[in-house]
Amino acid sequence: MDTIKNIISYQTAEYGYIRVKLADVMHDRGITRNRLRKITGIKYDVITRYYKGECIERADLDFLAKVCFVLNCKIEDLLEYIPPES
Repeated sequence: MDTIKNIISYQTAEYGYIRVKLADVMHDRGITRNRLRKITGIKYDVITRYYKGECIERADLDFLAKVCFVLNCKIEDLLEYIPPES
């Protein structure tokens, strides 16, 4: 049990963060945000938030599933855990 940490009193810098890599995957596949909007039906502003990795407090699993399906990628291609700096 020593490896489990209580994060109640920790700050983001102490436990790391999740980096969204949608822009990288889209660039590699040669697809634009507008094209992704057309083939998924997801609102452009939602795609833009994930594309820029801004203002995302909770992951939308439906969004991520649609993007993985359309871009033929895995969830780990879209999300990466960045540990805190030691």
